[in-house]
Amino acid sequence: MSLFDFVFGCSHQRCSFPITVKAKLRHSAAAAVTGTYVVCLDCGKEFPYDWTEMKMVRSKPDSSTTPNPITVAPGSKAA
Repeated sequence: MSLFDFVFGCSHQRCSFPITVKAKLRHSAAAAVTGTYVVCLDCGKEFPYDWTEMKMVRSKPDSSTTPNPITVAPGSKAA
């Protein structure tokens, strides 16, 4: 591991060919999402892979796309 990777983390640029596993053998969290996953060759992390989109997909929905509503109590002044 280089100092750059230690400070900033792995960029996951070098990944394996997509691996599809049988339904009964899906022990990996990445494989459980789509049934297919790729592995980063530098750090070993597994990522779900979508064959129809031909790219890695997020294992959890991105919370930044759906912001939490902000409630302001009556009588309060907003800053």
